[in-house]
Amino acid sequence: MDGQGASTDPQLQHFIEIESQKQRFQQLVHQMTEVCWEKCMDKPGPKLDSRTEVCFVNCVERFIDTSQFILNRLEQTQKSRGGLSETMLD
Repeated sequence: MDGQGASTDPQLQHFIEIESQKQRFQQLVHQMTEVCWEKCMDKPGPKLDSRTEVCFVNCVERFIDTSQFILNRLEQTQKSRGGLSETMLD
């Protein structure tokens, strides 16, 4: 056994990738909950008033839009760096 069998196993890599995505999603939800709770919740009560509910909806939508923008920007940056690396190898 060469010790690389487990690290190159496609099923294991796929499983690790899925679990990593789940973890990132859970972290994102936790962060979003924390940010929006601090921003919108004045005093906890048995029911949300309409102002607080609207604040939560807007906060979540802004958070999702911002996260998507950042991910797209990082992807573009990565692609442009990858393109530069490929041209430097030629």
